[in-house]
Amino acid sequence: MIQAARDKDQADIPDDFGNRDYSPYRFFPAEEWARFRADTPLTLTADEVQRLRSLGDPIDLDEVRRIYLSLSRLLSAHVESSQMLFEQRKQFLSLSDEAKTPFVIGIAGSVAVGKSTTARILMELLSRWPSSPKVDLVTTDGFLYPNAVLQRENMMDRKGFPESYDTGALLRFLSAIKAGKKDVKAPMYSHLTYDVLPNSFRTIDRPDILIFEGINVLQSRNLPADGKIVPMVSDFFDFSIYIDAEETLIHAWYVERFMRLRETAFQNPDSYFHRYATISETAALAIAEGLWHNINLKNLHQNILPTRPRADLILQKGRNHLIETVALRKL
Repeated sequence: MIQAARDKDQADIPDDFGNRDYSPYRFFPAEEWARFRADTPLTLTADEVQRLRSLGDPIDLDEVRRIYLSLSRLLSAHVESSQMLFEQRKQFLSLSDEAKTPFVIGIAGSVAVGKSTTARILMELLSRWPSSPKVDLVTTDGFLYPNAVLQRENMMDRKGFPESYDTGALLRFLSAIKAGKKDVKAPMYSHLTYDVLPNSFRTIDRPDILIFEGINVLQSRNLPADGKIVPMVSDFFDFSIYIDAEETLIHAWYVERFMRLRETAFQNPDSYFHRYATISETAALAIAEGLWHNINLKNLHQNILPTRPRADLILQKGRNHLIETVALRKL
């Protein structure tokens, strides 16, 4: 009886995507979204876009015009609004030497969905707006526990899951950023060795905007019973973006990327995945499918997709890896 009531209550919860009458989002087809660009100039070249995009991502200047110019205009408006509010609050509190803290943009989504390309394109576009000349990009990869720790804890097959990150270090980093600290260190990660680089850091020195990209950055967690202030990563975000696509498409993109890497980066003898370049194509394909179903699909279902409704903006991609719909949270 109780379970039946719970099932009914669950069914009555409005679906942000299934029932748009109750959705907190406004939905725009790509063609309509493109009109919000207004007179925003295209400041990127074709060569720059090619340099910024990830392997297998077909984004080009047309996609930048169609989606990213409008998005950069929207984000720039949010940045300028936060700067105006900061000045008003500074006047209200009679503060003279207070400095504005960075505007933080979080970007989440599954592996192989195009988060890195989106982050790099936005970093370039936003840095060309007069309100935000200094833009930095940090990924969560550097906050993973080193492979030695994951191996010792028998967690290598959970790499990328929430428990594989040094959450304390991650929160300390974002706390320092939002506290306006100078020269905050971000740990470095190597995709060649598939590991955190020991004693290697980037210095982030009070940018106008910080883009923080990672698969689980919108995840929530249990709150402490004693009411202590223990923040979540997303508590530090001023704006959040989720890159979305159908599960079947993400699966196909992941496998395609794995097979492309087998012909490129995996060929390097120093690559952690070099062994996959030396086996047959059939065997490599079987491994890619296994990695998807046993690790990445589980992470998508358990940890990543449930965070989608927490985003301020959702970019929904179609079969050709290009964005078809933009969902923007209503104010």
